[in-house]
Amino acid sequence: MSTAHPAALGFRSAVEADVSELVALVESAYRGDASRGGWTTEADYLDGQRTDADGVRQIIAAPDSTLVVVERAGELVACCQLEHRGDHVYFGMFAVRPGLQGAGLGKEILAEAERRARDTWGAKEMRMTVVNVREELIAYYVRRGYRRTGELSPFPYGDERFGVPLRDDLAFELLVKSL
Repeated sequence: MSTAHPAALGFRSAVEADVSELVALVESAYRGDASRGGWTTEADYLDGQRTDADGVRQIIAAPDSTLVVVERAGELVACCQLEHRGDHVYFGMFAVRPGLQGAGLGKEILAEAERRARDTWGAKEMRMTVVNVREELIAYYVRRGYRRTGELSPFPYGDERFGVPLRDDLAFELLVKSL
């Protein structure tokens, strides 16, 4: 019996036609019961939406920014945002389809994002913010070379575009990696 190798990942910039599928992907990875099938769920401390069509369109249209679509065998399986900010690139909106999480896709996508940050913008550093209570997720990034800065920024309480908090101690911690 031969073991089938999964198809290689393909990477491209998102376009308008991808918007609804990208919103569905991000919501499925972070919110509601579907997100509990993966380990990136935020359902225990955030309700409401993670993003919407307008938010995705803004990222696609922004200068010095790209929303990377990740496909395998013609299926959208993941995405991430890269935004050039002076001497560094910000990494955000990282979502992998819940049923595919834990299979090494994230590590491969993160490596490609870091390569693009270096090659496209000559960035010396990748930065991201992670909700401070996500210890397991922060540990994942630390294993991939990111360092905790201890620098916190406030969670946007009252702005439901980012979700409806279920607890009052949320903040974003800045993680940094030298490229």
